[in-house]
Amino acid sequence: MLSLNTQQRYFLFGSVVDMRKGFDSLCGVVRNEFKMDPLSGDVFIFLSRTKTKIKLLQWQGDGFAIYYKRLEKGTFEHVENTTQSAALISSQQLMLIMEGIQLSSIKKRARYHHLNVNKINENKLNIMN
Repeated sequence: MLSLNTQQRYFLFGSVVDMRKGFDSLCGVVRNEFKMDPLSGDVFIFLSRTKTKIKLLQWQGDGFAIYYKRLEKGTFEHVENTTQSAALISSQQLMLIMEGIQLSSIKKRARYHHLNVNKINENKLNIMN
């Protein structure tokens, strides 16, 4: 079962994808275009040329899962990303895209985000070694 949470990473492919592609072909796109491992557990998101279809691919420990949706009216928003083949988006952005809400119209209010000092110190130690 595909579940969306803040602990996972979500990558939206920058180009259009042939929606006839299945598990193996989409894994090939992840490896060759994203330059990433499809077995990472990250969610990889693909849009059709017309932006009326979306596929999400995820490795779930014992196999791949694909979520596939086709809109009867309207289109999915595509996040512009000119620097890389894939844009890292949040689970909230993905949900807004899925619901048809225009991301540029969203205004996010300031919130407190706690920094994990132990994690920062671990990263500094790894850099020094």
